[in-house]
Amino acid sequence: MTESVRSTEAPAPAPEPGREPEGATPKRFDGARLALLWDRYGILGVLVLMVVLMAVIAPNFLTLSNGFNIARAASINAILAAGMTLVILTRGIDLSVGSNLAVCGVVSVLLWTSGAPAIVCVLGGILVGAVFGMVNGTLVAYLGLPAFIVTLGALTYLRGTAYSLTDGRPLIADDLGFRLLGDGLILGVPVPIVVMLLVYVTLWFLLARTRFGNEVYAIGGNPEAARLSGIKVKWTLTKVYVIAGACAGLAGVLFSARVVSGQPTAGESYELDAIAAVVLGGTSLMGGVGRVQGTLIGAMIMGVLSNGLLLMNVPFFYQLIVKGAVIVLAVAIDSLKHWKRT
Repeated sequence: MTESVRSTEAPAPAPEPGREPEGATPKRFDGARLALLWDRYGILGVLVLMVVLMAVIAPNFLTLSNGFNIARAASINAILAAGMTLVILTRGIDLSVGSNLAVCGVVSVLLWTSGAPAIVCVLGGILVGAVFGMVNGTLVAYLGLPAFIVTLGALTYLRGTAYSLTDGRPLIADDLGFRLLGDGLILGVPVPIVVMLLVYVTLWFLLARTRFGNEVYAIGGNPEAARLSGIKVKWTLTKVYVIAGACAGLAGVLFSARVVSGQPTAGESYELDAIAAVVLGGTSLMGGVGRVQGTLIGAMIMGVLSNGLLLMNVPFFYQLIVKGAVIVLAVAIDSLKHWKRT
């Protein structure tokens, strides 16, 4: 009968609470955790730092009235960027939103001057934007044309449409029936800000709480896998562009209400500001990653930047240089994050 062999070594003492055991690999604040924190809170921190900086160097920046001015001015770009977020989440792009804004604003004023009720003018402008978005979505989804080329072409022909509807001149309507959308107040808050927040709440709900939102993220992550899983990729893509077009239409109506006219030059280069807001907000140009609430923060950053430069009397051409640098920086950050993930 064999005897069991017992170890003569004393058992290792249990580690003290709160201390790592000897020989254990210490926990490190690795790059993945840092990237996660940046994705969640980094852009909000940038906005806070920018507000603090502008409050120090720009006169009269940190006032309630100026805060409303910033949000009101940024609301147009923010609404465009909200629709753009869905498009970019699906690996697409929409360069036509600025021109679409101009056409829809002109149409809303034309409807008013022809005797239509204010509600018809507003809904008509939004509907026209949605129709042009559907055209873009159909060409991209069902004919397989590159979104960049389709929307670049739309940028040109929609701008031409805006000019042809007005003979190249602003269409003034001093008695515009829906002008309160541009300069009205709700409980002391400018109407454009309220509309902007309603748009973001709606799109947040669509992306975070509905099947449609899951489909958008799935298509952006892997379109072929989404198709094999039963998602109607083409139909979903079309709906995404329709929503982007409707957002452009709404932005056009708000713009016309604010300036009390239909401007064929409205929205020039707005598509670049919208893309910058989306990318600054953390949505990847590679698709499948991003949140609409981040886009709102990105739009506010662009608004704070523009307002601060204006208060500091920076010449307009220098403002363009700064904005261009911000756009390049936003794309560079997105590319760096994508490189880190791979």
